[in-house]
Amino acid sequence: MEKAIQRYWPVFVLPTLLAFIIGFIWPFIWGVALSFCKFTTVQNVTFVGLGNYAKIWLDDTFTHAFWFTAVFTVVSTVLINVLAFGIALLLTRGIRGTNIFRTTFFMPNLIGGIILGYIWQILLNGVLSALEKPLLSLNATYGFLGLVILMCWQQIGYMMIIYIAGLQNVPLDLIEAAKIDGANAKQILFKITIPMVMPSITICTFLTLTNSFKLFDQNLSLTGGEPAKQTMMLAYNIYDTFYARSGPQWKGIGQAKAVVFCLFVVVLAVLQQKLTQSKEVQQ
Repeated sequence: MEKAIQRYWPVFVLPTLLAFIIGFIWPFIWGVALSFCKFTTVQNVTFVGLGNYAKIWLDDTFTHAFWFTAVFTVVSTVLINVLAFGIALLLTRGIRGTNIFRTTFFMPNLIGGIILGYIWQILLNGVLSALEKPLLSLNATYGFLGLVILMCWQQIGYMMIIYIAGLQNVPLDLIEAAKIDGANAKQILFKITIPMVMPSITICTFLTLTNSFKLFDQNLSLTGGEPAKQTMMLAYNIYDTFYARSGPQWKGIGQAKAVVFCLFVVVLAVLQQKLTQSKEVQQ
């Protein structure tokens, strides 16, 4: 079997590798190249150098979207992980109906973001109307809170499953030994449980951090960037720059925004992983 694999591995690897190059590597290279150009199509290209990158920082909508996205990412990442970890702790204590609760909490993750956005737009606007408050599209604060609620509702169940898997791998011997030594519940949680599930925390933090920063479809359907683009996030701002603004110069600027966005998310994810992985302990 090993000799056969060594002999015929290109037959299995090359189709997938070719698809990956055509579907990801080549478009990515083209995207980076077009960020230095003014264009309408890939055949109608004029090189402008770093001009597109200089102009994106003069666009007030981009800088506002950047800070709005950063604040949203911090709030949603903290809330999702704290709530998901808390629910996972409850569901690993042997209470009745655990499997039903796990399924129920996980189900929102199976629904598409666009659909969730429109559903929650109807729900939240209905609540705001009953309370005689401005609708999501008329108040940036309510729009921000609506996005946080939607993101938490969709992601908590998925992160909960990962935390449950991590909690189930915590050696019971350590917990029993800590109880014998007189440790209370708070000490067991912060000195044993959390350090032992740091790999799960690393994964969940990475997923929530990147998903929050890349949020697009929920932003599009829930608030549409309203009012006056005050709730527009980075991914939606790039889309708006590339497609909604007229003129060939805006496509190049939109592409430059996309490259900056990609680099920032990569750097942020790498730093987060190094920070959380340094806290992991060997079992």
